[in-house]
Amino acid sequence: MGRDDDRGAASEVLAEFRALVDGADRKFALVRDLPPGARGPLHLLYFRKAFKAYTRLWQFQQRRRSELVAGGLCRWEIGEVASRIGQLFYGQYQRTSEVRFLLEAYVFYEAIVSRGYFQAAWGSVAPDLKLRYKELRFHVRFLIVALLLNRTDEAVKLADRFRALVDESKAAFPATNFREWKQVVQEISRFLKADAYFKIARPLRYTVIFDAHPSSFPYISRFYTSRVLRLKDALLTSYHRNEIKLAEVTLDTFRMLQCLEWEPSGSFYQVPVKQPSENGALNDQNEASGLIDINLAADMADPDLPPNPCKAIIYHPSVSKLIAATATICEELPSDGILLIYISASGKTDCSVDFQKDVRGNSLNFSKAKHTPQASQKRENSLSHPAVDNNPNLSSKLGHYLCLGSQGNGASNNLYPEDLVPFTRKPLFLVIDSDNSRAFKAGLSKLDLNIVTIHGAERGEASALLLSHEKPLFLSDTNVTSGGSQFTYFLTAPLQAFYQLIGLSSDIEPDVYNNAESLLSSALVEWEVLLCTSNCLDQVWAQILTDPLLRRLILRFIFCRAVLCLLCSTTGDSTVHLPECLPSLPESVSPKSAVTRNHIHQLAERLGVLNHFHFLDSIQESVQSR
Repeated sequence: MGRDDDRGAASEVLAEFRALVDGADRKFALVRDLPPGARGPLHLLYFRKAFKAYTRLWQFQQRRRSELVAGGLCRWEIGEVASRIGQLFYGQYQRTSEVRFLLEAYVFYEAIVSRGYFQAAWGSVAPDLKLRYKELRFHVRFLIVALLLNRTDEAVKLADRFRALVDESKAAFPATNFREWKQVVQEISRFLKADAYFKIARPLRYTVIFDAHPSSFPYISRFYTSRVLRLKDALLTSYHRNEIKLAEVTLDTFRMLQCLEWEPSGSFYQVPVKQPSENGALNDQNEASGLIDINLAADMADPDLPPNPCKAIIYHPSVSKLIAATATICEELPSDGILLIYISASGKTDCSVDFQKDVRGNSLNFSKAKHTPQASQKRENSLSHPAVDNNPNLSSKLGHYLCLGSQGNGASNNLYPEDLVPFTRKPLFLVIDSDNSRAFKAGLSKLDLNIVTIHGAERGEASALLLSHEKPLFLSDTNVTSGGSQFTYFLTAPLQAFYQLIGLSSDIEPDVYNNAESLLSSALVEWEVLLCTSNCLDQVWAQILTDPLLRRLILRFIFCRAVLCLLCSTTGDSTVHLPECLPSLPESVSPKSAVTRNHIHQLAERLGVLNHFHFLDSIQESVQSR
């Protein structure tokens, strides 16, 4: 009789646990379905409710673990709860860019793997396919978090474990087609190969010891007497055929994401090591053992660094979704804030691809909107039915857009410059990485082509633009499908991009690489001082030079432009190989200046690649005389 009572009590506890799971899952769905740019009171309210629900659930299973096990609780159920908590932390990191949330996600994910919560179900007589899908999705999420934290060794282990899991799943479920998961295995392999191309490389995030130049601080301070802007938010999106990606994170956005963050320092960046107790609970009750910090506004940031700008990554969006996210972010942008919009996409109309599936089995192309913005729709109609006339320049009127794929109904999904004009009521910093970036170039509207462009058509605020080159140069066999975008690579990892461009081996001697890094740093310092002391610096640049993250992008742009200019200076139409900026930067930092050419000459000479560049004899003699 007593045994039956115990069994009945355990069943009631298990039923209560599963009711808590259902309630927490509903709150989780509310958080998951928030639009990417939502960071206001509603987003914080939903997150607080979800974290509170999972806090209660996690503490409940810790207090009643023995009764739950007696009632039939499976270990994978605990693993699923921990995985959801990790997802919540990772989602909060995506919206706030606070690395502490990324670290918390890693703690939960690492605990799931170390205790084998999902592996406990492998020996089941009747393996559960739905559970296997959950485990596969978990591994992909954990892999992304590990890569964002630069845990390369752990990422490699996870990739091997994922590959083995897919192979085991094919054997355990012979009637199921795992083609999509095999495709994910290939994506992971390509991503890791591209990300680990250089074994000697410093973090992509802003590192004070490398990126801060104290010698220029006195000159930067003069800009504080007038209006200054801070990078408060960023919207990142990328679309190319066959681009390197991992789930919904492309290699280009992965690099740019980290480039817009500060590298944490000291013990703050370390993941605490905890030992599990006999019942599977973490001994350290102050960390991810279940006592979740639901005070999301708590001051837990690195005290030595400024806060990271918020960011939204939108994977393969429709134009409607991209514009809606931009509008949401602009609405909440503070008066002293500037929004960075990064778009890496092709300008070719033939970039439509078949629908791919993500690790949830859903379409990765989010082009579900039935209507494009009015400006874009008008363009589509004009392109579909061009007027018949004898204008010889008619063809030049077409194709001034970026292609973001195709929509579900087969319609094109093109972004035109005028689609972004309404958002220039707020300060914008645009980075357009495309073979058709000149669609956004100033002056096109003056060529009687009836084309609206960003620069010169602003609605209150002047915008800063960095435009990629149309035709990337490759002295090696690397291209956008095997190593990511060349322009983005220069903005995020300039020295590595230089190595890749020239075709130098990635197996680098540490001393050689460090010397090259030192030469590049000297060039960046001098360009920074030249910019800050220039009397002809446009006000658009002057009001953003005080922001370290944006200033670093501008300096790397100068380096990229100089390298490509000196590489192709003897070719016919070299302009297609050169990036541009709007408004123009001072001539003192242009590729034609002696200072710039001297720095590139020194770097090329140090690496033994002078034969790839074209320097004036006077420049070479000047350098040799030093």
